[in-house]
Amino acid sequence: MHDAASARRDVLAQIEKAAGIAGRLPATVNLIAVSKMHDADAIRPLIAAGQRVFGENRVQEAQGKWPALRDETPGIELHLVGQLQSNKAEDAVALFDAIHSVDRPSLVAALARAMDRSGRRPDCFVQVNIGDEPQKGGCSIGDLPALLAEARSATLPVAGLMAVPPLDVEPAPYFALLAKLARDHGLEGLSMGMSGDVETAVTLGATHVRVGTALFGERA
Repeated sequence: MHDAASARRDVLAQIEKAAGIAGRLPATVNLIAVSKMHDADAIRPLIAAGQRVFGENRVQEAQGKWPALRDETPGIELHLVGQLQSNKAEDAVALFDAIHSVDRPSLVAALARAMDRSGRRPDCFVQVNIGDEPQKGGCSIGDLPALLAEARSATLPVAGLMAVPPLDVEPAPYFALLAKLARDHGLEGLSMGMSGDVETAVTLGATHVRVGTALFGERA
């Protein structure tokens, strides 16, 4: 039987170990529990264990479960970690506290309009296609300076960069490259690392790790 509290302790212990190796405080790493495709009954045990930061991949799925969960437990922080269509920008700005997938000028413009209308200003991470993979979202490394300039010109609250390294290869070089890109552009936030590579990501500077399977178990 899956024990949410034990799973959370294990992941936090990984973060603490890796932060110690890197000479960092564990508190500088935000653990995002990625609850996509898990219902409210699967999420509540993690909330009961003390988890307050959660991530979802799709706006519509989050709209279906999080308003009620937030009513039950104040102080929940919700991050959008999946791709975002421009026509969903207004809904995303209304619901999420951070958006990790800003990857094109049209989305920058849509988010800026939604923020101006609503007065809400969720943190934004610019997603980089760090492995130059055609099937993945994210802007190319070459397009990053221009996209960051557009986001800043539109007064989006740019918190950092996000990336998903290629599968089945050593992720460390990709995490190190993302960290260098962030430094080069004066950004502190690094959204990188998932269940299988949390420790590597933290040792290389991750400020936000997006963990699903290690916290919730395998999805049915």
